[in-house]
Amino acid sequence: MLHATEMLGASAYDVQGNFVGRVRELFIEPAEQASRVARYLLGRGKFQPLVAKYDQVASVAPGTMRLNVSEKALEEYHSNEAWLAVQKDLLDQQIIDTEGRKVVRVNDLDLTEHRVNGSVELRVSLADVGLTGAVGRLLQGVAPPSLIRRIQEKLPTHMIRWEFVNLIEPDPLRRIKLRVSHQKLAHLHPADLADILEALSSEERQSIIDSLDEESAAETLAELDVRLRRQIVEKLDPEKAADIIEEMQPDQAADLLATLPADTSKEVLAEMPQHEASDVRKLMKFDENTAGGMMNTQFVLVGEAATREEVIEWIRHIEHDPEQLDAVFLNDTDAKFAGVVPMGRLLLASAGETMASIRSEPVLSLPPDASEKDVFELFDKYNLRVLAVIDENGSIIGTITVDDVVTRLAAKV
Repeated sequence: MLHATEMLGASAYDVQGNFVGRVRELFIEPAEQASRVARYLLGRGKFQPLVAKYDQVASVAPGTMRLNVSEKALEEYHSNEAWLAVQKDLLDQQIIDTEGRKVVRVNDLDLTEHRVNGSVELRVSLADVGLTGAVGRLLQGVAPPSLIRRIQEKLPTHMIRWEFVNLIEPDPLRRIKLRVSHQKLAHLHPADLADILEALSSEERQSIIDSLDEESAAETLAELDVRLRRQIVEKLDPEKAADIIEEMQPDQAADLLATLPADTSKEVLAEMPQHEASDVRKLMKFDENTAGGMMNTQFVLVGEAATREEVIEWIRHIEHDPEQLDAVFLNDTDAKFAGVVPMGRLLLASAGETMASIRSEPVLSLPPDASEKDVFELFDKYNLRVLAVIDENGSIIGTITVDDVVTRLAAKV
């Protein structure tokens, strides 16, 4: 096992034993092999820097590299943005630890040796983001490698396996050349991803949102605070912003668009499908501190005379987010709100029971102009998970869930 810092500054000798130069940089070619050190930049005084390829390395040791070719076989150095430079792009730079779900700073890299066809390949195995790497960097060039290693052995380690490292590259063109993917991030919980974004710069946040699919971006934006949400969406192309906001719950989309400048909000709504845009516009008319401003217009509504089997079969065939399916709302024969059946009751009810027979009591609702204080009091008094919002005719127009209440209360803390 070698450290990247032990190779940087190492003396390189050709196959005849002639000094070629010192290792100034290590390059990885992610498009070819994600962890292999593919090239070594060798510099010597005022001479043109040379590049040794991975298959031209005969042996390596802390502070020393020996090649299996003569100096004449080496290429002259030419910059290539498709190369990931260890010293420039990784050491002291922020990366995302997708396993630990946080942003960390790289202090060193651990390299493992692999013998292939008579040459030595170095591959990145671990990113050192702890005290051992920091001390190694501090003592580099001051103490011999053997002494540094003895000191490091007594220190606690904090390593990240290379496969759990997600690089941060704000430049979209270079991101493509490096083939930097944020697919790993899309599998994180939106709340964890939001925490990661909050620790990044504006450009880094933007690069990650740009690379996520619309659904992942929407879920992540919903977890960010209002200021960051607004900053990100304002920098997006209206069409891209519309695609993301379309994936949000209508109440979340309305809250977000209400924070944007009127012209920006209008442009985004114009890019959204007519039905979704119409729902959002209706919600934007309500004061955000009222029941109407908190409600969501996507819910499952059935007749109170329907049986348990009919409702379950119908739910199986409709498009609805299962994570938002906490309850089924009821209408009577006059299309007026008639109650709520929690999902637990629906699943445990006997065959043939009607929805009216298993609804929760009392039947509770609020008008859209009710204050958020009234909403909080009802949720607290009756330990509610959902609450219906009804219009002047008694018809349900939206629902409020307990997570909406928690979000509002958390914002006030």
